[in-house]
Amino acid sequence: MWKEKLKANTFYDFDYTLLRWAFDPLTHLDRAERWVDVPVKMGNEFHIVRVQGLGTTSQPVFEVSSDNEEVKGELLHYIRDLFQWDKDLEVVHDHFLDTNLESLFHAHPATPIVKDFHLYDCLMKVIIHQQLNMKFAYTLSTRFVETFGMKKKGVWFYPSPETVAEIPYEKLRELQFSQRKAEYVIDTSRLIAEGELDLEALAMEADSEIMKQLVKIRGIGSWTAENWLMFGVGRENLLPKADIGIQNALKIYFDMDKKPSYEQMETWSKEWHPYMSYASLTLWRSIEG
Repeated sequence: MWKEKLKANTFYDFDYTLLRWAFDPLTHLDRAERWVDVPVKMGNEFHIVRVQGLGTTSQPVFEVSSDNEEVKGELLHYIRDLFQWDKDLEVVHDHFLDTNLESLFHAHPATPIVKDFHLYDCLMKVIIHQQLNMKFAYTLSTRFVETFGMKKKGVWFYPSPETVAEIPYEKLRELQFSQRKAEYVIDTSRLIAEGELDLEALAMEADSEIMKQLVKIRGIGSWTAENWLMFGVGRENLLPKADIGIQNALKIYFDMDKKPSYEQMETWSKEWHPYMSYASLTLWRSIEG
C-alpha cells in the first residue's frame, strides 16, 4: 500500500465531486469521510485508487492511495488528469464574474468538471441514460454493470467493449432496456471492439470533429455526444441546450415563466465562452439541492 499527498493548483470543491458521483449507485464513496474509490483499468489489470479530501475548498489537499507500487506513477497521473487538479478554477471563476452568471458563480464557487472514470464507461452511461428520468436511468446502468461487469473489493468495473459486443440483445431486454437502446449499446460496443471506433484517439480531436464522428453512429445524437465530451473527455466549452436540467436551471436563475428557447440560450451563452462546461455544471448544481 502506498500513499501520496497532492495539492490542487487552485481552489477546488472536492465535496461537490463526491455529491455528483453519489448520484450513481455504482460509485463506492463516503461523503462524510470524504473519500471515493476510483476503478482504474490498465490493459488487463484492475486497480482501485482511493482519493480522500484532507483540505478545504480554498486550500485543497488530497491523499491518494493504492496497492500496486509498480504502477504508482501511472495511477497518480491518471488521478490528476481525472480530477483536473492542474486546471486553474480561479481563472474560470473570474471570467464568470464579468458575465450574466455572476451571482450563480458567487453562490457556487470552485465547481470542477466531474468526469466519469473511463471513456468507454461514460459513453455507455450516456447512451443508456438518454431520454430517461434520472432515477430509472441509474437503475438501468446499475443493472447493466452488475450483470455484465466485475466487482473488486466493493468497487464496480464496467464490462469491456469486447464483453458487451457478445451480449445478445435479449439479455438487455430482460433488464428492461428498450430494443433500440439494447441495439445502441451493443452495436456501439462492437464498433469499439472491432477497432472501427477508437475512443482514445477520438478524444484527442477537436470538439467539432468529435461531434461529427459520434453523431454518425446510430443511437448517438447531439445530447449524448456533448455529454460524452464533457464528462468523458473533460472538455470545457459544452452547453447541452437540449438538457432539461440546464433549461430548468436557467428558467429559475433568470426568473422566467417558461423554459428558455434555444435562441435565448444561444444569446446568453455568448458571454460564457470558452468555459461553457463550467456554466453547465454550475447550473446543474444550482438545482441539485
